[in-house]
Amino acid sequence: MTTYADKIMHVATWLPPSHFQNSVVWKTYGEWIDDATDGRVTIKLEYGMGHPKSLFELVEDGVADAGWSFHGYVPGRFKLTSIVELPMYGINAEAASVAHWRIHQKYLASAGEHEGLTLIALFTHGPAQIHTVNPITSLTEFKGKKIRIGGGIQSEIAKRMGVTSVTAPADKVYEMMEQGLIDGVFIPFSVQKSLRLHDLAKHIIQLEGGMYLGSFSMFINPAFLDSLSKEDRQAILSISGERLSALAGRAWELADTEGYQTARSSGAHITQLQHQDPMGQAFMNITKGLDQMWIESVADRGIDASSALEELRDLAHSYQNSGLK
Repeated sequence: MTTYADKIMHVATWLPPSHFQNSVVWKTYGEWIDDATDGRVTIKLEYGMGHPKSLFELVEDGVADAGWSFHGYVPGRFKLTSIVELPMYGINAEAASVAHWRIHQKYLASAGEHEGLTLIALFTHGPAQIHTVNPITSLTEFKGKKIRIGGGIQSEIAKRMGVTSVTAPADKVYEMMEQGLIDGVFIPFSVQKSLRLHDLAKHIIQLEGGMYLGSFSMFINPAFLDSLSKEDRQAILSISGERLSALAGRAWELADTEGYQTARSSGAHITQLQHQDPMGQAFMNITKGLDQMWIESVADRGIDASSALEELRDLAHSYQNSGLK
């Protein structure tokens, strides 16, 4: 009779231990795994394993057993996942994350963008806003400004705004802003607290519906799962997927609330823009046609992109408005 020794799942992660993805999402998921497997499988977070864009390959190659990352860091591989990033969805991160998972399973999984990995969650951060060192009163003032860009849809938005894009992972934003290498960043409110941006970015433009969302995934090496007993493998997968996606989205959503409160208490100047405001209208004009651009950009993936996009929006809004969370 085959016996299975206790297993430790080594998780490659990249933001600080205090970041809620580590202190809340992975911690809670680890507790779920411990309960589901009666303690036979536990997780251990491993830091400093490289740029977050490399974590997909590190897990594929078995250097780590599991990990998570932002799809925009690997634009050549991940195109379909930016479906959830388009501007002004007007939804929170939990609703977006649940819809992201459901639409991926129905429409996008067949394209194999996560081939070599067992996908266990898809989620988004909350609506991104504009954080700058100095005040901005018009979108035209962004021309030539040095703005940190992570990738994905925000890259196209930045291009249309005429900014000078500075590519870097999120954990480098504080350092770059402190050294004067960037004038601002497009990112959700959460970083005001989680990355201490409240020390430096005292001017925030909050766009109605949000500037964009960011697409992330959590994943496990298939060989690691195969090394487990069938019982434990099925137990782990049963607590993953939509349930884990909702957990992650909810954590990032709550972090936005804390970030907003931190910004307010630290004396940040927050300009709330509605669609009808001049700057709001300017942003809507800048982002016109992004839906169609995305649809055309994934034409080679062999999926019904138009239907997927329409259904994602419907699912996210119905989830957010149902109160059934």
